[in-house]
This record gives sequence, C-alpha cells and structure tokens, in this order.
Amino acid sequence: MKAIEFRNMTADELNVRMGELKGELFNLRFQNATNQLDNPMKIVEVRRNIARVKTVQRELELRKNA
Repeated sequence: MKAIEFRNMTADELNVRMGELKGELFNLRFQNATNQLDNPMKIVEVRRNIARVKTVQRELELRKNA
C-alpha cells in the first residue's frame, strides 16, 4: 500500500491494520524459518507497510497535540 492510502484511514482503522500486518509478519517469519516461503521480499514489503502505518499514526498524534 501507499502512504496516501494509510493517511485516508481513521486511527481505529490504522490500529486494526497494524495488528493484521504484525500477524502477517509473524506468519512470514515462521514460513521463512521452515523454508516454506516462496518470496522472501514479502517480509520486506510487510515491514515497510508497518513503518508506514507507524508514521501516519505519529502524524495524527502530532496533529492532535498541536
């Protein structure tokens, strides 16, 4: 996903998405450890999406406090 797609979400939707991404990352790491992962770049993609969500959450927090 692009950052603009995350910026269009509410804080609650971002929290839900963060949980989904963390669960997906856990599953990908598990698959990687058992040599069942076909595309290891998927791990990188999910980690970047987690970072994007955290960035947007921080932007919302700063906007709220300003």
